[in-house]
Amino acid sequence: MAHVSFDSSALKKFVHPNELGEMQAMVNAADDELRKGTGAGADFRDWLHLPSDYDQEEFSRIKKAAAKIKDDSDVLVVIGIGGSYLGARMAIDFLHNSFYQAQAAADRKNPLVLFAGNSLSSSYVYDLIELIGDRDFSVNVISKSGTTTEPSIAFRIFKQKLIDKYGEEEANHRIYATTDQKRGALKSEADDAGWETFVIPDGVGGRYSVLSAVGLLPIAASGADIDKLMEGAAAAEHTYVDPDLTKNEAYQYAAYRNILYRKGYETELLENYEPNMTMFAEWWKQLAGESEGKDQKGIYPSSANFTTDLHSLGQYIQEGRRFLMETVVKLDQPNHDLTIPEAKSNLDGLEYLQGKNMDWVNTKAYEAVVAAHTTGGVPVMTVHIDKEDEYTLGYLIYFFEVAIAISGYLNGINPFNQPGVEAYKTNMFGLLGKPGYEEIGDQLRKEMADNQ
Repeated sequence: MAHVSFDSSALKKFVHPNELGEMQAMVNAADDELRKGTGAGADFRDWLHLPSDYDQEEFSRIKKAAAKIKDDSDVLVVIGIGGSYLGARMAIDFLHNSFYQAQAAADRKNPLVLFAGNSLSSSYVYDLIELIGDRDFSVNVISKSGTTTEPSIAFRIFKQKLIDKYGEEEANHRIYATTDQKRGALKSEADDAGWETFVIPDGVGGRYSVLSAVGLLPIAASGADIDKLMEGAAAAEHTYVDPDLTKNEAYQYAAYRNILYRKGYETELLENYEPNMTMFAEWWKQLAGESEGKDQKGIYPSSANFTTDLHSLGQYIQEGRRFLMETVVKLDQPNHDLTIPEAKSNLDGLEYLQGKNMDWVNTKAYEAVVAAHTTGGVPVMTVHIDKEDEYTLGYLIYFFEVAIAISGYLNGINPFNQPGVEAYKTNMFGLLGKPGYEEIGDQLRKEMADNQ
């Protein structure tokens, strides 16, 4: 049984029947670039086989570390930014109770996993420290270099909090560093202090790293089954290997979004009908945006949460400018369902729905939206998932990873680098007065003064 399926039936108004087949030669070439390593960024393709060819010894250590964290900590603070944070955050939201963070420890049964180092907000860090309070906690710091500004600042703060609470020796037993295997500031500090370390693989970029130790340790510490997660991803790895567009639905999605992009649909909304998938969209936005937004081209990734955002963005989507395409991740079987109860009066006008299940109503809303938006000139694709569990999530992660990689090659760019990310960092270092960046800072301050 396929745990993920792709539905393009609502594209008939937008894509002629011959167009997908005419993409086959381009898809074959993109597949060669990806599978044979002939394309740009070939050194960063190790995620392709990560679900089936990973370090078993490290995987076992991840599970042991997660068990230790569960035994000695009420809270795990995960410090990282971008791909070092989004994958774990989206997986934990996807796999747990919608109000996971508000649950009592006895009901949650596992440590509360919280995130820091993903912004420079002092209030956020202060509030997080206040939330932890006197509870026992551990830290998982995730950084390839150990010098990225946001997580480095957060790590200094929480490392000191550990030392203040437990003393340096015990603090060292509560720090887990996920970093480069051989080099970097964090690796050096971890070796000197004796922290347990896990590896960010050299051939796996941050946005493709959720199925490595980067994502697996926080996910396992939250109580999720990472064996099932990897099994689902491995099944998808096997499923999406044939470039034939009549067989490979991940490649179909990549091809259709490029067909639509060439017709002027330049922004893609990833949508869901389950609030706990909000962070899944945030993970996807980095995967798509950082992979494809280069050389003044690329599909702009955005997101919406339905039916909520239908009451804010719905008007624009229905009747605004025609540059949007939509991809819905639709859950077919919710974790729980409720029946709309009968009432003595019909003041709310819901008599016609009493006795119906809420998920049935949710699905009819999805069907109505697809019909309305396609009629209004907005193409809609749907990725169906059968349930919210670890196996399905692993499958879904791999679906989008391979689709976005192929999509990037179809658009003639390197899907595995991110040169534009460095521009703001260089300016920030200049304004902060980092040694070696003083001249840049002086120039920026002059430009800002001239513009006032």
